[in-house]
Amino acid sequence: MMTEETTTMSERTRLTYENKVILAPMVRICTLPMRLLALDYGADIVYTEELIDWKLLRSFRRVNDVLKTVDYIDNTDCTVTFRTCSRERDKVVLQIGSCNATRALQVAKMVEQDVAGIDLNMGCPKLFSIVGKMGAALLQTPEVATNILKTLVDNLSIPVTCKIRVLPDLDKTLELCELLASTGISAIAVHGRTVHEKPQHANRNEILKRISEKLSIPVIANGGSKDIQKYSDIFKFKEVTGCSSVMLARAAQWNCSIFREEGLVPMEDVIKAYVKYAVDCDNPPSNTKYCIQNILREQQESALGKKFLNSQTLEQICDVWELSDYCRTKRMEFEEKGLLGRSQVSPMRDEDKQDEDQSSGKRKISDDEDVVLMHCAFLRNNYATDIELPKTVLFKWTQTHRKRMPHYDTQRKGKLFRSVVTVDGRKFGSSFWEKNKKWAEQGAALVCLFSLSLVSEKALIASGSILS
Repeated sequence: MMTEETTTMSERTRLTYENKVILAPMVRICTLPMRLLALDYGADIVYTEELIDWKLLRSFRRVNDVLKTVDYIDNTDCTVTFRTCSRERDKVVLQIGSCNATRALQVAKMVEQDVAGIDLNMGCPKLFSIVGKMGAALLQTPEVATNILKTLVDNLSIPVTCKIRVLPDLDKTLELCELLASTGISAIAVHGRTVHEKPQHANRNEILKRISEKLSIPVIANGGSKDIQKYSDIFKFKEVTGCSSVMLARAAQWNCSIFREEGLVPMEDVIKAYVKYAVDCDNPPSNTKYCIQNILREQQESALGKKFLNSQTLEQICDVWELSDYCRTKRMEFEEKGLLGRSQVSPMRDEDKQDEDQSSGKRKISDDEDVVLMHCAFLRNNYATDIELPKTVLFKWTQTHRKRMPHYDTQRKGKLFRSVVTVDGRKFGSSFWEKNKKWAEQGAALVCLFSLSLVSEKALIASGSILS
């Protein structure tokens, strides 16, 4: 599925944009699992979510030998900014958010060997982009946009594109498209709504047709998801707009098998296929959950949906769709190969990794400290308002047994936290990195309660707290 390949730039197939069906860039959706799934179902090209130039510039490239991926790791918080693999190398386009030609080129040169193309986001209407003079703000500063595009085209060996929205005025839209095309870009993707229009507004297909007739480069039609319910609808949209290719966002977000020529796959099967890729790619549980929510939509109110919404870890998500064995098998495989996954520890430089023996349940935190360590998560959803939290139970135990009150030492790495609690001269902690300090302390307390036989292993497993 994800295998290593070594190819030179000259040996790779150059991406073209004629007669293609494309996964559009969508924030938080177009991470590696969804891109791979789209390729499985028949997408010809897959775009990444928008990645901001300065965030990539503070990242370093690392080959992940366990996952068979290439990772770009954020130096400031040790999270994965961008993850890709050889399977998509000749089909993935990285979309950057930038308002500066120098930064844009630096980023593009960083990833040039790992992607098939670079796209400049000129259509995002979000306040973050507008304030940063990126995205749709570039529609009002065409001189900045053309400088960025020309710089990229002149200095890269891979194709460069941009994605825009139409302007309220047809003539100005055509003028802008001609100007952008003059930079030498390989294609232009056009969303048929203005910056201020919403999905409920009709897509301006007639403007897309005029743009396609005007330009000599491929035009990629976007914005037609409202009318695309099945595979054949993609080509009706292509015919109506007269464009070279079609780019799908919401239609693909709801059911990625829209790319499948043989027809749609049932939602549950799509979710299972996506979850397997999430496990294979060590995808963050929060991102995995977000993508599944966008597939479930109104089905979140079903019994299955509610069970899913209560999940917090990748293991729990897998359990909802009866993929627990798959998840455990993969995780054991990764751990045997030395991967400290996202659910265990934030990705970090190889030289920063510390040896960890999870099979024995103990780990050396420092030269003179032995810590009883378990891979145990604090799952807030398991504790109703009338159930005491682990820290409270542990505090009451120390009072009853006339021990010193628990002392917590919490380590922070980027945006994640892990804690060690000292009780009666012994130290206890979880190898699971939590998203806040309070939860990290609760996790440490839970390990201590288990060691004191105040909570059983069976109870921890049943609740999903022990991540086997």
